[in-house]
Formats: sequence, structure tokens, C-alpha cells
Amino acid sequence: MARLIGVVFAAICLFTISVGGVLAQTPTPTPTPRGVQLNTKATQTPIPTPTPTATPTPEPREDLTEKTSAVVEPLRKILDGQVLGPVLFNPIKYAIRSAVGSGVPVNTIVLLLLLPGVGALIAATRHLVGLRGFGILMPAALSVVFLAIGPVVGIGLFLVIVVTSLMVRFTLRKTKVSIQYLPRMALIMLFVVLGVLLVLFAAPIIRHPDIINVSIFPVLFLVILAEDFTRVQLGKSARAAINITTETLILSLISYVLLTLKSLQEFVLVNPEGYLLGIAVFDFLIGRYVGLRFMEFWRFRKLIDS
Repeated sequence: MARLIGVVFAAICLFTISVGGVLAQTPTPTPTPRGVQLNTKATQTPIPTPTPTATPTPEPREDLTEKTSAVVEPLRKILDGQVLGPVLFNPIKYAIRSAVGSGVPVNTIVLLLLLPGVGALIAATRHLVGLRGFGILMPAALSVVFLAIGPVVGIGLFLVIVVTSLMVRFTLRKTKVSIQYLPRMALIMLFVVLGVLLVLFAAPIIRHPDIINVSIFPVLFLVILAEDFTRVQLGKSARAAINITTETLILSLISYVLLTLKSLQEFVLVNPEGYLLGIAVFDFLIGRYVGLRFMEFWRFRKLIDS
């Protein structure tokens, strides 16, 4: 107890000494003469205004499906600088020039001209390489969707649709629920829409610019394609469906790269007749090929070597 009283007394003494030192250091006001006027206004120090920091905004991605100046103007300049030949040998060139002059977007014409090339590429990979995919329409449509909303968001939504349709089909099969085809497709579309909505609702968390600025038409197009996905998957195992889905993604990405080539866009705009004629000849030659595909050569390489 005596030790505690001593500690408290020492603390009080130390506090008194420190306060006394502080009071001794404070200056006392000196009296001023009567004739001298003091400037009672305190000098105001300027407060620095915060300089606004420029936040970098992401540059908009060039989208051939949108009528923007960054996409349309370069194509229009190429079209205006083109020298037209006789109308007998260049009917499509004159038709393009007339349509663009009347207000038809030049990017729409270029995209339509590129679609036969995409179809020829998918057919060549099917007959020469051996990639199957979901036919020829789905990879071509997915490539346009990737062009509109970007490959990352496009692949994500595509996988959401495929996984959702597979899960619903697997659940109906395991629960042995027997319903007709059209009501079943309507039920699958319901869950597909819910899955796509969950992805869109997660936009504040993901903060991806392509998800925030996504258009309704590519998403709606993907939802409509869910019926074709499910119809192709019927009667196949889960492994076969996954393989076909992977091959479809590969074909769609290759077609997307083809659609984004600036040199090809300019070529089909300047030489539409030669381009379409070359695509027709290429399709005919591919259709006449009946040999082994590249993947079949690889699969049976040991048998071929022996």
C-alpha cells in the first residue's frame, strides 16, 4: 500500500513539473503603446486546392457490328478512293456505292460479305482438319456475337448457357420427369435466362467493361441458340457434348479472328466480285474432297506407318 501511494505521488509530481514547464514556455503578452495600432486580423494562409486527377478511361473497342465513326469512316474513305471500272464487270461495286450513298452502313455490308468466308473456313476445318462443332451456323453466329460483345464475355455467356442446359437435361433425366419436347425446351430456356441474368447481376462485382456495356441483341441471340445447343446434345453423352462444345468454341474463335482482320475487311469491300467468286470455287473444291482428315491421320498414324 505504501508502494502504491509512492507511485501515485511520483506521478502527480511529474505531471505538475511538466505542466509548469509548459506554462513557463508560453509567452506573456507585452503591453503595446497607445499610438501603435496592432493588426488584429490574422494572416490567412492559402489553402491549396486539390488538383483533379485524371482517371484513365478505357478506350472503346472497335466493333464492326456498331455504326461508329471509328469503324465507318476508314471504310468509307477506302470506298471513296476506289476507282470503279465498267459496270458490266463490277456490278457489286456499283451496288455497294449506291447503297452506301443512300444511307446503308458500310460496316453492315462488309460484315455480310465476310460471312461466306467464315462459312467456308468452318467447312474447311470440318472436312480437312476434322473439327465437328455444332454445325456451321452456330460457330458463325457465335463469331458475330464475340465480335459484338468481346470474346471473353461471349465465351463466358456461351459456357453459362451450355452448362445450364446440360444441368437441366441431366436433372430431368435423373428425376425421370417425362415432359414433351417444347415444354422441356421452354423450361431449359427459363433456366438459361436465369443464368444469364446472374452473370449480368454480377457486373458490379466483376467490373468488366464488356459486361457493363453489353447489348441486348447478342445476349438474346445466345439465349435463342440454347435450343439448338440442347437439340444437338440430345442423345449424346456428357463427354461427347463437352467435346463438341470445345470444338465449337475453337471454330468460333478462329472465325472471330477472321472477322477482325482489317486487311480482309478492306479487300472484300474493294474486290467483292473476286472475293465471292473465290469463295464459291473454294467451297466447291472442299466439297469434292473425300480423303482422310488431319485428325484421322493423327489418330491412325501407327496403322498408316505400319
